[in-house]
Amino acid sequence: MRHITTNTQPVPALRGIADTSWHARGRCHGLAPAEADRLFHPAPRAHRDIAEAKALCGACPVRQDCFTHALDNDLRWGLWGGMTEAERKPWRAQVAQRLDYARVRAALLGRDVHLSAVERDAVTRHAAMRGWTSKRLGYILAVDVEHARDLMRQARQAIADRDRYWKVPPQEHPGEEADQDAQVQAQGDAAATAVEAEETFCEVSRQIHTSTLITEFGRAA
Repeated sequence: MRHITTNTQPVPALRGIADTSWHARGRCHGLAPAEADRLFHPAPRAHRDIAEAKALCGACPVRQDCFTHALDNDLRWGLWGGMTEAERKPWRAQVAQRLDYARVRAALLGRDVHLSAVERDAVTRHAAMRGWTSKRLGYILAVDVEHARDLMRQARQAIADRDRYWKVPPQEHPGEEADQDAQVQAQGDAAATAVEAEETFCEVSRQIHTSTLITEFGRAA
């Protein structure tokens, strides 16, 4: 029997690793090879060529896709996304610790995107909390089932440690709602009884023992 999926979420805008269809919409598309090499692989001090290439990239509709492609594939030479290799260096240094939830969501929806180690951990924890199978996680992360099983085991252990040491409250169940309401009502009745008892004894707390009140007590005595 064929099952019809009920997933109606929109397709994420992120492109897969092997998707290079954005090349055709770039402003550099169609340049002669010699011209493209001069602009996007210039000499170290060819400042005029670099400025011309950046001006071309400034109005390019796929500039972000070009920059992301360079980071995902660790392209360290040439201009990509309007940035030189030196300008992209700080970004490359942070790629391993990147946590972009748009990428995590795209991976959960089945899109083949480049995930950092931190993003892969986020996907694994999501799978562990939702009760995914190791086979499904392996398909998402493109790893074998044995590796996915080890990742799931580590994620469950991390979640258990978090709940144990950080005192995460347990999840509430629908059947306990009535009992909790009864407990709240009982606590409210007990508090009201205590207030009535205090008013009966007419005790005055220390917080309201002002000089004026003490003077009035002295006159009454």
